[in-house]
Amino acid sequence: MSITLNTTMSSIMTNKRRVGALKSLGVVTVGDALTYYPFRVADPVPLRALREARIGERMAFSASVRGMRVVPMHVRRGYRLEAVVDDGDFAVSRHVAGAAARLVFFSYKKQYVDWLSMRLRSGAIVVIAGEPSEFNGQLQFTHPEIMTVAPGSGPADGEYSGVVQMSVLKYDADTVEAGLRRISRPRPVYHASSRISSEHIHESIVQCIELLAGTGQDLPGDAATEAPQTMKPMEDGGISGAGTAPAGAESRSGNAVAVGLARAIPDVLPESVRESNHLLHRAEAFLAIHDPLSTADFKRAIGTMRYEEAFVSQTALLQSRSNVRKDVALPCAGVALRDRFIESLPFPLTGGQREVIDDIGVDMAREYPMQRLLQGEVGSGKTVVAVAAMLQAAGSGHQAVLVAPTQVLAEQHHATISAMLCAIDGVETGDDPSRDALSPNDPADLIKATESAADDGDAKGRAAVKHPVKHSGARSGKQDGAAHAQSDANTRHVPVILLTGGMKLAARRRALALAASGAPCIIVATHAAFSKTFQAPNLALVVIDEQHRFGVEQRESLRTKNDVVPHLLVMTATPIPRTAAMTWFGDLDISWLTELPGGRKPIRTFIVPEDDGRMMGSMFAHIRGRIDAGERAYVVCPRIDADDESDGDDDTSGASQIGVYDDSDAYRRESAAAAANTAASAPSQEDGDGAPSRPPLHSVAEIERRLSSLPQFRGVRFATLTGRDDDATKQQVMADFADGATPVLVATTVIEVGVDVPQASCIVIFDADRYGLSQLHQLRGRVGRGGTDSWAFLISRAEDGGPAQQRLQVIQGTLDGAQIAQADLEFRGAGDVLGDAQSGGKSGLKLLRVVKDVKIIADARERAGRLLADDPDLSGEVELAGAVLDFTRGNETFLTSS
Repeated sequence: MSITLNTTMSSIMTNKRRVGALKSLGVVTVGDALTYYPFRVADPVPLRALREARIGERMAFSASVRGMRVVPMHVRRGYRLEAVVDDGDFAVSRHVAGAAARLVFFSYKKQYVDWLSMRLRSGAIVVIAGEPSEFNGQLQFTHPEIMTVAPGSGPADGEYSGVVQMSVLKYDADTVEAGLRRISRPRPVYHASSRISSEHIHESIVQCIELLAGTGQDLPGDAATEAPQTMKPMEDGGISGAGTAPAGAESRSGNAVAVGLARAIPDVLPESVRESNHLLHRAEAFLAIHDPLSTADFKRAIGTMRYEEAFVSQTALLQSRSNVRKDVALPCAGVALRDRFIESLPFPLTGGQREVIDDIGVDMAREYPMQRLLQGEVGSGKTVVAVAAMLQAAGSGHQAVLVAPTQVLAEQHHATISAMLCAIDGVETGDDPSRDALSPNDPADLIKATESAADDGDAKGRAAVKHPVKHSGARSGKQDGAAHAQSDANTRHVPVILLTGGMKLAARRRALALAASGAPCIIVATHAAFSKTFQAPNLALVVIDEQHRFGVEQRESLRTKNDVVPHLLVMTATPIPRTAAMTWFGDLDISWLTELPGGRKPIRTFIVPEDDGRMMGSMFAHIRGRIDAGERAYVVCPRIDADDESDGDDDTSGASQIGVYDDSDAYRRESAAAAANTAASAPSQEDGDGAPSRPPLHSVAEIERRLSSLPQFRGVRFATLTGRDDDATKQQVMADFADGATPVLVATTVIEVGVDVPQASCIVIFDADRYGLSQLHQLRGRVGRGGTDSWAFLISRAEDGGPAQQRLQVIQGTLDGAQIAQADLEFRGAGDVLGDAQSGGKSGLKLLRVVKDVKIIADARERAGRLLADDPDLSGEVELAGAVLDFTRGNETFLTSS
């Protein structure tokens, strides 16, 4: 059978149980197996006789079992197995006297104890690796690693030839020498599961390598291999191998395997790149990672594959960026309306805002689509920049859509933008009756006015308004005249349309009809914009607010609705380190807003231990004082109510549901998060003892009930807001909170993004130690937006000095989102900060590290750019082209704008 990287494990492995266990780890093909990298390599274990033992330092030796007994532990339950071993023969080879030591194992499972008893029967020869300790004056090894050695003489050359069948037992090594070499050699350690051990993963991968090289046989797993006597029952009920080595691992010639493997695995990196960076061939790297001769060998191989990932991913990003310029977009050169909007603002723009608006203006005037990521600090004024871009599109006779992640935020954007445009109308058109006669909710009136304004052009101009160009960005002079006439009409009135999944049918139909008419407008939508019923044939700009909350498929659905690709502006207030943004959004032009608008005061942040009653009481008294002064307070809880556990279980898909059509999205996210937190706080067990469970998370219902009963809040009305509430309730709750009817809002993280109540000066976050730093920073940004003094209180049950406490101290110590993002990345990893879909959880990136490998990424990007400049289609690098294509096809979530 010819074996390739695409060969499935099930076709070469007869052990279906192991096939299933590997599949659960994402290992389906031989290629998957080779790229299932170990997370570390064990250091070589020094050989020492028992008399040479050093307490606390690992060692390896061989010995014979002199005696063994199993002692029931009646008080603690379970069993204790003790075996006495003697290293006399091994000690002679070390020129020291022999000695005895005790091996001790504890377990609650009789099956495991019986299996150990069979291996450690009196007279057995074993090879042992472990850390010695002293107990009652005797040398002791607790739960050491053991390999059994077949009795009698082994192969003449002393080489290890795999697991040996003797009687009803299988031994781990033919000879003591082979066993010692295997147990002391540096070995890779893999992320395992209850279904398969790291050793069995190692065994399977090494034998895949040998099969590819043409030196191996089909993988083990026949009926004999599955015999109960040969399997190690693990404490968690799985199966392990207790140091079983890959068959043939010692007998094969490393050079022969490497040569054969090189024939089966061609290199991906161009030879010039590999040589200039002193990297290994891909086949050599795989061999050194999964069967290293030394730790240095392993590290060099990991470095090679890490660079390969950087080079392939950066080549894909640069190709994607280049391909965007081949698409056709609607050029938006009309900036008059945008400039009038800026002049009408009651506050001056920051320098950063002006610079970003100018950059966007230049991008949108081109005939190929803009691709820009706008990252701004909480409260830095990203919404103003987005409105300016949308007015540039509308002022050029086209449509723009702003997609928000929640209905609350969409409604707020709609109200804010409408108010801003009213100011423009007042400055520009006064009491123009033709403008007043227009209803933004009446598509017929707007279409009529639009066509009337275009009469100064010609019929083709009117057609261009309703049906945008489909083949090129070029326009005739008459089309330009119609577009200018249309722009004049838009100057007088730009309707702002709200489109959400919770709208009444009649209002929804009006909104959809106006968008489908192609008339210039600004559409503010939730996930409803991704539905098939939403059509905007004149769409020139898509603005995605909080881009990490939307799937790539959703963004792509807006880009592919028409033949003309809209400009794309994605915004995020979630801090992403600059190096991470360069890596994960490398196909986008990136803008940063770092200045805060004038008048903002720093938010004072305090960590409040929940068990400190005095401090909690002082906090509540302070909040009451701010309420009496006419201000507002948020109280945030991670759960909706005590039934969140069942809610989460009803929808275990969690993130997969994000982005579906209706607006119950936030509730699904909250439920999924609650289910995950509930699972995380479930009691764990070690050796059968129930470890104390983490305290349950606070819920909105519980905290609202408790706070409303406190004397500090006597006479104060409370409101609650969660993703479970219907649309009418959400609107009413936010209105009451904004006008002060209910000055305390107890909510879930549904308020995290974009909610803007200037009077809010205090926020209390319960279970703050269970949130990510970036999310805490986002929540804190809900206060202090009105120029008043503001406070954030992080309620914590974390242990003093523990990791959770250290994370909270980062939030307390800085308001700099970049520093917080960097710390969050270091504490939690890229997967949690950026989301799995953009951190390698679902991508081909398995080794590349966002921050630590920035130099590697920069070097790979530079070299990939030079290569693409000479060979844009990679026609001279067939293997690299294939790797880039595979990466792109399987990693749409990595290429966020492709």
